[in-house]
Amino acid sequence: MDTISSLSELLAGQKTSSYIELPGIASRTFGQMTLTTTLPMSKLFSIYEVDLEVQRSLVPQNLSKLIDYIMLYLEHQQGIYFPGIILSARGAGEYDAENKVYRLQAIEKLYVVDGQHRLVAFRRLMETLQSNMTRAKDRREYDRMEEISDKLSKLYMFPMSTMIYLDINARQERQLFSDINKLPRKIGGNLAVLREQRRFYHVLATQIAETAPAMKQISVDMFTERGKGPEFLFSYHLLVEILVGLFEGRLKSAARNNGYYFQEKDVDDLQKLASFYFDTMLRYLPEPQRGELCWTENMQIAMAMVFHGEATKTGSFNRYALEYAMKILPHIDWNAIFVGDEKDRLPRRSRIMKAYQYIKDFYQEHNLFLIREDELMEKAFPPTDEKSKEDAI
Repeated sequence: MDTISSLSELLAGQKTSSYIELPGIASRTFGQMTLTTTLPMSKLFSIYEVDLEVQRSLVPQNLSKLIDYIMLYLEHQQGIYFPGIILSARGAGEYDAENKVYRLQAIEKLYVVDGQHRLVAFRRLMETLQSNMTRAKDRREYDRMEEISDKLSKLYMFPMSTMIYLDINARQERQLFSDINKLPRKIGGNLAVLREQRRFYHVLATQIAETAPAMKQISVDMFTERGKGPEFLFSYHLLVEILVGLFEGRLKSAARNNGYYFQEKDVDDLQKLASFYFDTMLRYLPEPQRGELCWTENMQIAMAMVFHGEATKTGSFNRYALEYAMKILPHIDWNAIFVGDEKDRLPRRSRIMKAYQYIKDFYQEHNLFLIREDELMEKAFPPTDEKSKEDAI
């Protein structure tokens, strides 16, 4: 396959014509004439324009997320899915009904109604790859050039569903943009997290919910869009939050390891530890049931964060240190954590952090008196080499 190093090089190889032809089906949508088609990104880039009176300013955070998403396709061959691009012709071009082709003059442009961030994300990636290609050429890194060329080809030929409104004006464009971005409702937190099965903790949570023996008693809602059903103890979203707290010691919003790139072994290793954690939880806490304070989401997230701190005191996650620390659970007075109506009045984050501080302080003050020292203590906190030498002497 011939290498392609730039978009201009790709377009130069196409048949020269005074018109740009877009195959598609014309129909009427809510009284407006529309054309529906699927176009490669290379052709989209040659026909669209942005009118800032219709479009909002770019949001850097949204753009960064889209670029990371596209990289899943380029680097890891994962399928990615985008809603269609919506453009407005503003009277430009002509539709040939007989040949089902829409023709634009080379100087004519279509204006973006919806999809600006998607188009810019693809363009930014292409520009970055083109810059990398130039650098690789200068350094004569031929293997690198071939790799970049393959990625560029994938981006240029990426198919994007496109709808073109042929006869709406700028005022109608602004109304359409407003309707598209204002009226749809995002899916709820639990369902949104459940449907995202590429991120590390989401994959881990799904495996635990489906295979961990403890989950037969700790029921997890895998279906409800918002919150959880009355017959379930945990929502799927809460399970992810607990895992982040247990293995990172922080809230999910600050998670650092919930990325797209990981090894199956990483999931398997943490799955075993998490399964052990929930088994131990069942051993030391009252039977799981709704209304039991220690099984509420605030307490569960707080406990996970506290036990992360104890399990990682030796530098790495120590299963024996975790089990030793969890022996404090039967001794905690859960009703003493919140005073008055704090459980209902405080914001969610404040409730979690108050419970976290209470459990942590209680453990530090009472663990030496309430937890019997045995062989588990030695495994949890092995002596240093220096101390071992002193004991031997």
